[in-house]
Amino acid sequence: MKLQVAMDVLTTEAALELAGKVAPYVDILELGTPLIKSEGLRAVTAVKDAHPDKIVFADLKTMDAGELEADIAFSAGADIVTVLGTAGDSTIVGAVKAAKAHGKSVVVDLIGVADKVQRAKEVTALGAAFVEMHAGLDEQAEEGFTFQTLLSDGEAAAVPFSVAGGVNVSTIASVQQAGAQVAVAGGAIYSADDPAASAAALRAAIVA
Repeated sequence: MKLQVAMDVLTTEAALELAGKVAPYVDILELGTPLIKSEGLRAVTAVKDAHPDKIVFADLKTMDAGELEADIAFSAGADIVTVLGTAGDSTIVGAVKAAKAHGKSVVVDLIGVADKVQRAKEVTALGAAFVEMHAGLDEQAEEGFTFQTLLSDGEAAAVPFSVAGGVNVSTIASVQQAGAQVAVAGGAIYSADDPAASAAALRAAIVA
């Protein structure tokens, strides 16, 4: 299972600093949506130039103009871009078309999708490399939601998936046991007093 760090910082400089600390322990460097909105795709280029051996994940959360937005991000150095699962099928198909042209990948983020299992199957059939079982803060606060909900949806969908939202040292083993291809850690790394040590601990918790 791969380890992905969600760099939810707001400047390119902060992203480069964080990436420099955690790169030895992670496989995927994710530029969060707020960072891309704040700095633009120059942040993607800067991180890819600094870490050409890492998978650079641009969390665009595209909702429309899938082919165009994906093409711009891939041209800037992204290896993976996200499209929202609530987007229309044509938007996802467009992004996948751009990905194929660049030899890159599209991940569909299922945040806000009521039936994650069904939508996961649908978007994988459209060409998504994998889906992200992702619960936002509001969804996590809803009655009846537990972290296990994401894992259960991933297992039930029976397609390649990642998990984001609540991944930390105490939960990452369950993410791997559920069969996820990628565990996405955000605050557990970037909010830690020592991000490198936190990333190392998460890496150590993954069974080879």
